[in-house]
Amino acid sequence: MDNLLGVLEGILFVVGDEGITLKSICEILDINMNEAKDLLMELKKTYENNKRGIRISFLGDAFKLTTKSEHKEYYHKIAECPDVNNLSQAALEILAIIAYNQPITRVEVDELRGVSSSQIIRRLVARGFLKEAGKATTPGRPNIYRTTSYFLDYFGLATIDDLPEIGHEKHTTEEETELFTSIYKEN
Repeated sequence: MDNLLGVLEGILFVVGDEGITLKSICEILDINMNEAKDLLMELKKTYENNKRGIRISFLGDAFKLTTKSEHKEYYHKIAECPDVNNLSQAALEILAIIAYNQPITRVEVDELRGVSSSQIIRRLVARGFLKEAGKATTPGRPNIYRTTSYFLDYFGLATIDDLPEIGHEKHTTEEETELFTSIYKEN
């Protein structure tokens, strides 16, 4: 069993951001589901030590190695480092449009944004946030885009269904406004 722990750790490292399903772990290690779960739990316990900087997480329907959130202050420093390539406002806008409307073509993204998105979409595909998911049936058969499991990881989502709902903002009623202004008037 100890040897399989090392093998499992190596597998989690090799699969990287894509992660691996429980079924695949069983097939690769030639073990049953209960044995795979036991191995994952045992390895997970070794990472719970505060001297370790990673943990096993279940995100995007797969198990993967991730960093510990309690070290986030240091990760934020990395994000502030000018050498690290952050997402621009336009890239975030395109990711949001695609995430909420997928599958979607570049032309449809352009129509929603009102400006060309082709260069940014290419960069997001190259960085692993988006993937081509086939061809549309419309004339010219343009590429259809979807978000990837890396997108889910980057934004801390288990599935695309974990995206916040849009369009359900709380609006202040006239009665609430009157109550606020009557109580908090300036003298």
